[in-house]
Order: sequence, then structure tokens, then C-alpha cells
Amino acid sequence: MQPVTEMIQTLYRYNEWANNRILDTTENLTTEQFLVKVGASFDSVRDTLVHTMNVQRNWLARFQEQPLSEQMVFTDYPTLRSVRAAWTPINEQTNAFVAALTDEALVKVIEYTNSLGKACAYNLWQIMTHQVNHGTQHRSEVAVMLTQFGHSPGWLDFLVYIDAVQKNA
Repeated sequence: MQPVTEMIQTLYRYNEWANNRILDTTENLTTEQFLVKVGASFDSVRDTLVHTMNVQRNWLARFQEQPLSEQMVFTDYPTLRSVRAAWTPINEQTNAFVAALTDEALVKVIEYTNSLGKACAYNLWQIMTHQVNHGTQHRSEVAVMLTQFGHSPGWLDFLVYIDAVQKNA
């Protein structure tokens, strides 16, 4: 395996690990806390999680040069269980895509039109790195909300993940 491919695959394993830490901690919330308007980029824990899930699904479609699906509607996900049920197949599809990557594929230029109607073109590795970084932003927002409700998810740092993986190896 080439270093760039390995780096992207490691980032995506980290991304799923960190998302799961957030989702597991979210289990501690009441339904009211899950849905209440707390205010960050999105109104609630639920809305931020659904946005993050939707973005992952959309980026995966772009990676594969497929049309985007309709935007997910926050109110279609009234519980954490419904969020997890929708996210599971997205993670499975993402993992399959990431597992098949090569360095050659990662330098391919992907062209798409962004949500503002602007034409964009980036190497696949750049877009994939962006998607993980975007997830980090929203995980951080949810982590703050969870902490305000008395349920910190703990450290979500990349090297904490690396240490956990090496400890379990």
C-alpha cells in the first residue's frame, strides 16, 4: 500500500471512530436534549448529526461521480436510533470505497458543481481530506453541546485514535 492511500484510509477509519464516539455519547441525552435548539452551525445535536451524515453521503456520491441524492430532512430523524440506522449503510458504502482506493485514483481530478452553483475541480485526495475535516468541525460543535448537557465525549484527537488502535493491535 502506498503512503498517500494509507493516509486517506487511516483518516477515514479515524473519522468513523470519532463519529462513533459522538454517537455513543449522544445515547446519554434525553429526546428533548437531542432536539432542543442549542445553537451552533445547526440548531440541535440531531440537526448537526444529520447534516454531517448527509454531507458524508453527498461527498461519497461526488467521489464516485454519481448524482447527489435529495438533501436529508432533519425532521425525518426524530431519534438517535433513526440517525444511526440511516448512517450505517452510508458508512458501509464509504468503507468499501475507501478500501478500494489507490494512489492513482487519489490524484484523479473530480469535477462537480457545489451547493452555491460554482463549478469546482479538485484531486480526489483533497476532497476526501476536506470531508474528514468538515466532519471534525461538526463533531466539535456536537461535543460542545454534549458537554453542556453534562456528557463529554472525551478526547477526539487523531493521535488519541492512533494510540487506541495501537493499544488494541
